[in-house]
Amino acid sequence: MTSESGRPASTAEAPWSVSKLNTTVKGWIEKLGWLWVEGQLAQINAKPTWKLSYLTLRDTQEQVSVQLTVNSALLQGMPTPLKEGDRVVVRGKPAFYAGRGTFSMWVTDIRHVGEGELLARIERLRKQLAAEGLFDPARKKPLPYLPQKIGLITGKASAAERDVLSVAQSRWPAVQFSIINTPVQGALAVPAVVKALEQLDRDPEVDVIIIARGGGSVEDLLPFSEEALQRAVAAATTPVVSAIGHEPDSPVLDNVADVRAATPTDAAKRVVPDVAQERALVTEARERMVAALRGWVQRERNGLASVRSRPVLADPLSNITRRREEVDRARGLIRRDVTYLLQKEQAAVASLRAQVAALGPSATLARGYAVVQVLPRDGSGPEVVTSIEQSPPGSQLRIRVGDGSITAAAMATQPAD
Repeated sequence: MTSESGRPASTAEAPWSVSKLNTTVKGWIEKLGWLWVEGQLAQINAKPTWKLSYLTLRDTQEQVSVQLTVNSALLQGMPTPLKEGDRVVVRGKPAFYAGRGTFSMWVTDIRHVGEGELLARIERLRKQLAAEGLFDPARKKPLPYLPQKIGLITGKASAAERDVLSVAQSRWPAVQFSIINTPVQGALAVPAVVKALEQLDRDPEVDVIIIARGGGSVEDLLPFSEEALQRAVAAATTPVVSAIGHEPDSPVLDNVADVRAATPTDAAKRVVPDVAQERALVTEARERMVAALRGWVQRERNGLASVRSRPVLADPLSNITRRREEVDRARGLIRRDVTYLLQKEQAAVASLRAQVAALGPSATLARGYAVVQVLPRDGSGPEVVTSIEQSPPGSQLRIRVGDGSITAAAMATQPAD
């Protein structure tokens, strides 16, 4: 009895035996033939005395692994010894051991993935992520001025961890850390770092996250150029600092992270301010403010002293006194000039008066002359008699002499010879 697919049917009444199951699976697997597979070595069990060695090859992106069986002579003949974390490509044939029910690959060729190929792959990923805008400076988040708690993802008891902690605590002793130790190379590194990053990103007390690792080869630093990690860092809401390797190392994480530090020590310096330097800046600023305030007060004092030293403020009445003296002097000059003018005019008046007196009728009368005026009968004013016709006999006359006047009447008139 067979199934619709042509395979032998298995029913409750006619079940397969374990042997048949394993034998059938073995046949299916061996039909795959020889394959080339790439991955990262996670475990190496080999001894010089062993005929066969056993390796574990892990996927670089997923938590998937496969067991490799290889002739120990092949490992001993490799130009560069294999070590855990190496990126390799193997040629092997999938094998299923029916007796144990286990799956592995029988490997006949192992090659290190070339560094040039690794670098080319990294550059392709770098260009892809750049085109997506993950390197855009506009999306970079600024570091906090003084973080209360720093998240640190690094290898357990690693030099990177010691460097970050010692430098940060020497710069600011009160700084706090939330440390998660993860593998920093090998197939388990990426999922572990991503998980730690997500955990720290969810913690509201963590202000900044540092991903730190010491230096190493391109293969050692390869996890920090894997796409999955870059996506996780880009999605994080907390600022992330990349502190991978040394100055020449340049994993893709350096481009995606918000801040790239040359070394773990440099990361600590960038994230944590130097308390001594900050105190020096505060002291310097305080001294500058004190000096500026003292300078301003001194300038104001000098200005006030300058104003107070002026004569007008030293003796406020001096100006009044000086003006009073000027007024008195001007008044004296005016009085002198007026007196002189009065005397001059008085002299002129006296002279004119003397002239008038000498030429006027009074002086003439005083010398014995008289002025005869006739008083008209019509009541009009008196008229000086200059002709006998003005005073016919009987006319009333007034004769003015030097010391008075005489009233008389005309007795007769006589024309001159």
